[in-house]
Amino acid sequence: MKVSIITIVYNNQAFIETCIQSVLEQTYPNLEHIIIDGGSTDGTQAKIEPYVDKLGYYISKKDNGLYDALNRGIEKASGDIIGILHSDDVYFDVNSIQKVVDAFIKSSADLVYANGVFVDKNNIHKVKRIYDAKPYKKKYLNFGWIPLHTTIYVKKEVFNNYGLYDENYSIASDYEISLRWFKEPEINKYFLNDWVVKMRLGGKSTSSKFQKRKSNEDLQIIKRYKLAGFITLAFKIGRKIPQYLRPRIIKFKN
Repeated sequence: MKVSIITIVYNNQAFIETCIQSVLEQTYPNLEHIIIDGGSTDGTQAKIEPYVDKLGYYISKKDNGLYDALNRGIEKASGDIIGILHSDDVYFDVNSIQKVVDAFIKSSADLVYANGVFVDKNNIHKVKRIYDAKPYKKKYLNFGWIPLHTTIYVKKEVFNNYGLYDENYSIASDYEISLRWFKEPEINKYFLNDWVVKMRLGGKSTSSKFQKRKSNEDLQIIKRYKLAGFITLAFKIGRKIPQYLRPRIIKFKN
């Protein structure tokens, strides 16, 4: 099974190289890395250029936002399985993709999701937030439950059959498409109870600057999928509190 990893980037010269290296270090051999750069002006392209011959596809061109960029990447993907790795982020270990592929083979699922952690922006070994998941039950969605998006891998036909990211949302379309997948009974889902990604805190989705806009979009999506309105939103926001507290209470083996 071929795996396509999509990374979108704009003005992130500080971390894009670490992201690329994390993909190259994966032990799973049948892997393509697609990078969509939105026309960076900070030297990001200079960090990418030495790796171009090792990428499945790369373009640097102005886009219409992060979900337009993701959709362009998906359209270029030739893999059987598609996953997202943001330019700030790295895989949990060198076997992360192998574990995901093994889970697809074992389960014959259309979608595999797992656990992830948020780490300090300047020290990826310092866990700041633990975002683990659990086996899916439909009722969980009303209580704001959804797996970390970068731990979700789907077969390409899921995008073909159920559509791409909805570009009407500027910051929460990953939540919308995740609900679209998890609400769909025809999509066979499997929980891989393992850690697959480290996400740096401080990205657009985790920045306090964007939280009001994100919550507004989340509420629109919650209403669209006929969940429990403000109750679902409150639970979704509230779930972050224990995620931040757990690394302070327990020693996370990283």
